[in-house]
Amino acid sequence: MLEQMGIAAKAASYKLALLSSREKNRVLEKIADYLEAQSDEIILANEQDVLEARRNGLSEALLDRLALTTARLKAIADDVRQVCKLADPVGQVIDGGLLDSGLRIERRRVPLGVIGVIYEARPNVTVDVASLCLKTGNAAILRGGKETWRTNAATVKVIQQALEECGLPAGAVQAIESPDRALVNEMLKMDKYIDMLIPRGGAGLHKLCREQSTIPVITGGIGVCHIFVDNTAEIAPALNIIVNAKTQRPSTCNTVETLLVHQDIAGTFLPALSKQMAESGVTLHANAQSLAALQSGPAAVVPVKAEEYDNEFLSLDLNVKIVADLDDAIAHIREHGTQHSDAILTRTLSNANRFVNEVDSSAVYVNASTRFTDGGQFGLGAEVAVSTQKLHARGPMGLEALTTYKWIGFGDDTIRA
Repeated sequence: MLEQMGIAAKAASYKLALLSSREKNRVLEKIADYLEAQSDEIILANEQDVLEARRNGLSEALLDRLALTTARLKAIADDVRQVCKLADPVGQVIDGGLLDSGLRIERRRVPLGVIGVIYEARPNVTVDVASLCLKTGNAAILRGGKETWRTNAATVKVIQQALEECGLPAGAVQAIESPDRALVNEMLKMDKYIDMLIPRGGAGLHKLCREQSTIPVITGGIGVCHIFVDNTAEIAPALNIIVNAKTQRPSTCNTVETLLVHQDIAGTFLPALSKQMAESGVTLHANAQSLAALQSGPAAVVPVKAEEYDNEFLSLDLNVKIVADLDDAIAHIREHGTQHSDAILTRTLSNANRFVNEVDSSAVYVNASTRFTDGGQFGLGAEVAVSTQKLHARGPMGLEALTTYKWIGFGDDTIRA
């Protein structure tokens, strides 16, 4: 089965690579229209997925990610329309010039070919990935979690209908509907057909892909994000940022999980933090030094477990640790961070500069919430993933991250001397 999907995707990728921006946008507009016109079928399939997931004990955070409503589906369709408005990177000349040999050389953006994406209970990813891949002339093979197989099947059916009505092969966007985990292992070996693999899920999925895949893998999306409150930070603005970073949408990878507080301001900052976190319904997981100060406050507080510094809560839970200084904060981030998103709250320019230069994460913030790490917020449009590695993409991956380049040489019967 997967062999045939790979053959179809590779053949489709050759056709997609030749499309003009206008032709690609026409497909995307039709997909957006069909998503709305056939929303009843997609939502019915989603309701069956949610019902089964609830029976199987899926957490509320994952159920929220899984659920679709008419409003959410309309927002997804509108996101596709926004992709239409984005500049098409394919065909862009990155650089080049005339060489001494007389050869005129240029480096031009081209599609990657076939993108494989493995993801969990996120039905919107199906449309996000499909739209970004189609905009960049790439075919896509999608493998959603077993919790979303009905939703994904219904969504891909709509996408394939739009493709065929535009004279393009349905193989341009395909979904592996079977929940059989053996198919994931088989997919990881399809380097003959898939040019890049993107896992979007938990640490176990990323580990599996890194260790077993024969395809280049873009890892990311595991966000053990930190905020360091410097001794010159102002309490009220700092609390406002922390509340946003923790509570706006706790189930996302750019939510803060560990708060590092400079020891010089802990005495005044922690009581204010406790009051604010109590109002926000956040449970604090405190290290020994901060536990005493927080226990007298109104917020729920428990001793932090060592392993919690390395885990994503994806819930209304927050680690709190008092650190000696900026060096101590940076050392903690280097040991426990996932190179996703980290922030410093400070009024000292030199400390801000040191933090930016010494924290090696894909997104680093000064006096801002970690929740901004998102393709839409960065002006990239929809994103296919957030990469926490360094090759070939880093941070939110928009359209350019789904392209590579080729060198093109133009000669006049030119030979090498």
